[in-house]
Amino acid sequence: MRRVLILVEGQTEERYANQVLGPHLWSVGVSAVPKIVVTKRAKGVSHFKGGVVSYQQVRGDLRRLLSDTGVAAVSTMLDYYGLPSDFPGRATMPAGMRSARQRAEHVESALAGDIGDARLIPYISMHEFEALLFSEPAAFDGLFPGKNGGARVRAARDEFSTPEEINDGWETHPAARLMKIFPDYDKATVGPITAARIGLEKMRSECPHFNSWVSRLEAL
Repeated sequence: MRRVLILVEGQTEERYANQVLGPHLWSVGVSAVPKIVVTKRAKGVSHFKGGVVSYQQVRGDLRRLLSDTGVAAVSTMLDYYGLPSDFPGRATMPAGMRSARQRAEHVESALAGDIGDARLIPYISMHEFEALLFSEPAAFDGLFPGKNGGARVRAARDEFSTPEEINDGWETHPAARLMKIFPDYDKATVGPITAARIGLEKMRSECPHFNSWVSRLEAL
């Protein structure tokens, strides 16, 4: 069994890794262990976890995870939306690079270059975890009675070639769209429930950049 540590942004991604991604990878001989980004460390107290405030916090966490010589790889599951300006690749994004996948791969390549460890498999979610939930709009049916959820999510999904292209505007990023449709949407609870309804294979078929990442983890 090969072990991979995945640095994730928060509880939603942690639950997704444990409940959906992890069981699949286990079936192919890969043990995936999510680790939430530590936002603050203080002597004598529990660490504060969740959210990316600066690149240095991510860099420090990755260095600590890579110090475990027993892991086959260390990966990331971080949202492109809201990445701090000091994150590798943000300031060097080529003009005219519009494809979500190209932008994600540009940042991932810059991150790999900065860390300089062949065991790092960077993955940046375009534009955030919630984009994966647009892979199957019907999964929202029944979660919020009376909201006509599936049809409204489908209308938003159909504006783009893939869920990963849903943009990162302040009011139009994937999570904002869901909260507009479902005011009671809670990222940490509804997100993983909906993801489990959709299933990994449907997400992979709809989201090519995400699929590429999962394929790399399967091949460890």
